[in-house]
Formats: sequence, C-alpha cells, structure tokens
Amino acid sequence: MEYLQGSYRVQTIRPGSMCDFTIHCPDIAAVSKAGQFVHVRVPGFTLRRPISICEVDKAAGTIRILFDIRGEGTKVLANTKEGELVDVMGPLGNGFTLLDSDKTAVVVGGGIGVPPMLQTAKSYGKNATAILGFRSADKIVLTDDFEAQQNRVMLCTDDGSAGHHGVVTDLLKQRFDEGKPDIVYACGPKVMLKFVAKLCAEYGVRCQVSLEERMACGVGACLGCATPIRRDDGSVTYLHVCKDGPVFDAERVVFDD
Repeated sequence: MEYLQGSYRVQTIRPGSMCDFTIHCPDIAAVSKAGQFVHVRVPGFTLRRPISICEVDKAAGTIRILFDIRGEGTKVLANTKEGELVDVMGPLGNGFTLLDSDKTAVVVGGGIGVPPMLQTAKSYGKNATAILGFRSADKIVLTDDFEAQQNRVMLCTDDGSAGHHGVVTDLLKQRFDEGKPDIVYACGPKVMLKFVAKLCAEYGVRCQVSLEERMACGVGACLGCATPIRRDDGSVTYLHVCKDGPVFDAERVVFDD
C-alpha cells in the first residue's frame, strides 16, 4: 500500500454538529479517491484516528474530513484551530468503484457514515440519490452540499424530527420501486449495512459497502480490524478493513446474524 504522510495546514473549520476540517495537502488530495480515509495523529496519543475523506478538491489541493467527538483523542483533535498543522497519513484503503457519470447511483449514509458519501455522489451529479439517516434533526450534516452538486436528497431521522420517520431502508425501497439504479454505495453502522445489502440482493442491485471497524495501524500490520469476508468459492477468510477495504462488495461481507 502506497501512502503519504506529513504535517498539513488546516485551512478551514466549518461550524456544525460534526467537526468539519478542510486540510491543505496537495500531494494527498492529488491521489485520493472516494471511499478512502486518512489517519490523523493526535498530540499526546499513540494511535492515530482513522477519518473518512468527505470531499476532495484536487485543483485547490485540499481534502475535507468530518468527525464526531467520540473520546479523548477526538476531543483534542476538535480543539485544532484554523492555520494550525495536523499530521496526516493517507490516502489509505480501497475506495468505491465509480461507474460512468451517466449511470444511476444511490448513496446511503447513516450518521458518521454520511461524509464519505459526498465525494462518492459527486461524480454522478443529478444521476445520484443520497439517502441520509440521522438520529435527530440536530445531527444533520451535508444535505446542502449534496444538493449543491445536484444530487437528490432523501432524508430520514430516528425520532422523526426531520424527513421520514424511520430507517434508510424504508427510503431505499421507495427509490427502488421508482426504478432500479445501476449501483448502491453504503456506509454506516454494520446493522444498517446488513439490511441495505439484503434489500439490494432482493432487488438484484449491485452494492458496495464501506465497513467501520476499530483500527490501530491503518496499514494492515496489526489484526485489529480483521473481518470475515466470503471468497469466490464460498469459503470464508479474514481480511483487513484498513488495507483490503474499507470498501467491499456487499455479497462478500459476512454480517452477524
């Protein structure tokens, strides 16, 4: 796996329910793809934090990342100020397989799985539907960004405070009943991915999922993110989410029953 590492300047920090950084890193931006992630070092902590790449602007030489405060490490990272340097390693992992822009795509994101869907949907423009699920209205992010790149947005919340009161698969079934897309991409909690994959299989729609697992090294040297994956012959092996994923064809992923 080839990746870059260095100290890069945080160019912009946007307010919102998630921490939202744009980082000037031209060498990383030049080779980043939708669905990949970066590993960010946090001062005072041994392990880096894996964060999905939300958006790439190759012309400006920037990447955008969004993350929640989940613990002490991300709390420290969230205190970064505009103009300060952060130590970034990436891009890491294998991204989504993008089809021609005239194909139809659906991206499905749940919570912190929404950010990587933005870059994924960008290449499809008006031919992409973004199905986005959040716990409540105050957790919603990026809907304006999806709409700005001409994606159709279908929104749901667990508590019904915005959009459809329910889960993303409710809206995915509604979208399928309007006409089958060429491909579905999904990122979010594993239980969400399991039911997205099941629905895609029922409708005969190609699906790729991005798995969220705890990572330590980020480059496949440890076994912290090993996950069961089905081989072509039906047998099961264990692959690294960080190196072999995080994106896998949905039918290959062995979801917990």
